[in-house]
Amino acid sequence: MIGAVSKAFFQTLAGSRHLKGLASRYGMRDARSFARRFIAGETLAEAIAAARQLEGQGLLVTLDALGESVATGAEADAATRQYLTLFEPIAASGIGRNVSLKLTQLGLTIDRATCVDNLRRILDGAGAHDFFVRIDMENSPFTAVTLEIFETMWQQGYRNAGIVLQSSLPRSESDVARMNELGARVRLVKGAYQEPKQVAYQAKADVDAAFVRIMRVLLTAGTSPAIATHDPAMIDATRAFAREHGIPNDRYEFQLLYGIRRDLQASLVREGRRVRVYVPFGREWFPYFMRRLGERPANVGFVIRGILRDQ
Repeated sequence: MIGAVSKAFFQTLAGSRHLKGLASRYGMRDARSFARRFIAGETLAEAIAAARQLEGQGLLVTLDALGESVATGAEADAATRQYLTLFEPIAASGIGRNVSLKLTQLGLTIDRATCVDNLRRILDGAGAHDFFVRIDMENSPFTAVTLEIFETMWQQGYRNAGIVLQSSLPRSESDVARMNELGARVRLVKGAYQEPKQVAYQAKADVDAAFVRIMRVLLTAGTSPAIATHDPAMIDATRAFAREHGIPNDRYEFQLLYGIRRDLQASLVREGRRVRVYVPFGREWFPYFMRRLGERPANVGFVIRGILRDQ
């Protein structure tokens, strides 16, 4: 119960445009800023530097220019143009050509057709530089339309895109069958959003059980699936299933968030696993940061300790 209340509280903070504006204006000027535990920085240069360090440790990366729920068409166009400017410098840097984005960054809440057009522009730019684009899944009001837009792009021949499914949503077990049928690359997560009981499992045990069921479907019938979790039980279940069914390490990968369970990231690499780290950056970092705090009480404790050390 305490965890659910904490998650709901931080979700509320994440949605505050006022707080997001204050955070963006204040920025992350202090290198000791506790937000830097989870966010690589505000600039692409900082993100590339962080990615180079991770790749030097044997990890793979995906970069995410943070932003979501833009309010105007002009903001959606600006976010689209920002992504289009990322491809050349990332390619020139020599790091992995893999990025993630959210459709509400591209205007989904304003006009679906505009969002689709903006996504097409990004996928065209990504294709020209041999990039893979992961379309992140947002909260449940956007699940169906996100999958519809992804499938539209897929049917139009865009194969340089992948999608995310959340085990907290019961519908994901049918969605994964459709994605596997297409041959789409799926990232499986538990889900970071506080969702109503009408559409989502409320008990952790139910979310975990669904995660394991979907993971098994992805490992046996999926295309380069990504198992994204910091939960040792879910990682152990994945390794055990792969071992029992003779699924080689290069058929799938684990994905973890920047700054979280770095010890686990390193241990998986030592085992010879493919591990990709989600590297967020940008001035629109506040909503993402709040969701990370809400996911685990230990994250809140880390922030409080950081504040006290700075006094």
